[in-house]
Amino acid sequence: NKNLVNNDPEVHPDLHQLFLKYNATYFWGQLHMVEVKWSIRMRLCAGVCSYHSREGFCSIRLSEPLLKFRPVSDMINTLLHEMIHAYLFVTQNNRDRDGHGPEFHKHMDRINQASGSQITVYHTFHDEVDFYRTHIWRCQGPCRDRPPYFGYVKRSMNRAPQPADSWFKDHQASCGGTYIKISEPSKPTK
Repeated sequence: NKNLVNNDPEVHPDLHQLFLKYNATYFWGQLHMVEVKWSIRMRLCAGVCSYHSREGFCSIRLSEPLLKFRPVSDMINTLLHEMIHAYLFVTQNNRDRDGHGPEFHKHMDRINQASGSQITVYHTFHDEVDFYRTHIWRCQGPCRDRPPYFGYVKRSMNRAPQPADSWFKDHQASCGGTYIKISEPSKPTK
């Protein structure tokens, strides 16, 4: 069952069919209470798995905006990555607090060896993530001359830097400058 990845950019495999195939092949059919779907809103991570303990099911979402730029192998590796999380949730074997501990690695290594895939712990889709960060602010204070950010804040959503940001208090103490929006996506014409 080696080389399950087809990198032909013209071939777009059906997400649900892949899920069913991989559930049977690598997860012993245990993921019958897991839904899988594309998300058009996710722009910072390639995939996410959410466990809904009250209802007893998992939801896997893959980022269409990020993965549409990537080879099919990245979609498959991301799907398998999230399926490992789902498997650990539904089998109650999710003891790892960081989500990528020994149990996760055991299944990741097992599937990589059996399939020839390259599941990893983190994605490297930095260019794709940055592509969607089109709302840009720049600080007017002294931090605009300091690396590594030079006062820039880039976001995929239109939310100005604010006290709710974990780093904002430190910024106010060390710089004290205010942010001015300098760029945003153009408005669609009607």
